[in-house]
Amino acid sequence: MKAVFSLFLMFSFVLLSCKSEPSLQKYFVENTENKNFVAVDIAPSILGIDKSKLTVEQSEALTTLKKVNILAFKLDGANASLYETEKEKVKTLLKDPQYQQLMKFGAGATGASISFVGDEAHIDEFILFANNKKNGFAIVRVLGKDMNPNGIITLLSVLKDANIDMKQLEPLQQMIPKNLE
Repeated sequence: MKAVFSLFLMFSFVLLSCKSEPSLQKYFVENTENKNFVAVDIAPSILGIDKSKLTVEQSEALTTLKKVNILAFKLDGANASLYETEKEKVKTLLKDPQYQQLMKFGAGATGASISFVGDEAHIDEFILFANNKKNGFAIVRVLGKDMNPNGIITLLSVLKDANIDMKQLEPLQQMIPKNLE
């Protein structure tokens, strides 16, 4: 009887400790299969980087990167009201205290913000949220371990020489208007 009671207590604790609050990660999961969204996960391996040509600093920066998740809402004439609703959901999620906003900018129908999770020396996630009233919005989550701003800048310099497998990015390319290509 004690074993059953102990098992019941542990099970109850597990159920009660699970967060049911909305989060950016849950938002990604909930909308991955939604027809209004395009979801792409990018592993560092698709970057096609020749690691033998990296400096020590570049190599260290690359090891902090785990993956990049992209979720984009493709705006069309039929889903304009849904676009506004979903955009506000994302803005609300990014107001959570865990997301520290680095910068916000915009003009007219276009806006963007960059936020992070962690502290300045040990960043676990960068979030770029960009929206445009013509095309929709995108959320880019750069997930890593102990990233820092200098490492991100170093990582960007590495990406300039990357041989990226563009096949994996085809769903996103379809969202880019032909006049911007």
